Amino acid sequence: MKLSICMFLGLAASASAFTTSFSLQSTLVSSSTSLYAAELKPEPEGGEELTKMSSSMEGSRMKNMGPGDGEGVFKFWLSAIADGAQVKQIRQQTEKEASKKANFPGFRKGQVPPYAQPQITTFAVQEAIIKTCENSLEAYGLESLQGSAGEVTVNEDIKDICKGYKVGTDIPFTATYMGKFDANIHTASASEEVEEDNVVDVEVVAE
Repeated sequence: MKLSICMFLGLAASASAFTTSFSLQSTLVSSSTSLYAAELKPEPEGGEELTKMSSSMEGSRMKNMGPGDGEGVFKFWLSAIADGAQVKQIRQQTEKEASKKANFPGFRKGQVPPYAQPQITTFAVQEAIIKTCENSLEAYGLESLQGSAGEVTVNEDIKDICKGYKVGTDIPFTATYMGKFDANIHTASASEEVEEDNVVDVEVVAE
């Protein structure tokens, strides 16, 4: 049974640009809105607010918290919302894949038992958060780091987020990760600013 449960927990791991590390410290707060809100960790003081480079990631924020280890590496703080519809889609796909190999004692072949359902939900929530972090790279013109250096730390407790979670509702969260500015994007942006600074307004006076 352990193998069957673990099977769906690893389905999408190879597709992620990030590895993840979840802290275990937040308190669950109920919400009557379309957002399912675990208590968010306080925003860190300081840092430089970044401007989005695209129209995606509505409601998100990103701060550069300063240099990290390595040339051009910085620590970034992200506040964002994982799309509830994406959580639902991932969960449905995961359960479908899990049912293909499910063979639990006491249940017919292909049936995922109720006690395994929370783990599928946890996986779907985690994957949606990871994908949101991946989307933040493009939205803010950043590059991820390879291997353990690119680990994402989600500041809220993923277990608490999933307690009482209603599949399909959006999930606010905060995270930190090390990364670099995408040189191509930010060089182009800087060039545009220079061009704008060099524009000279000429007033033509009619004789």
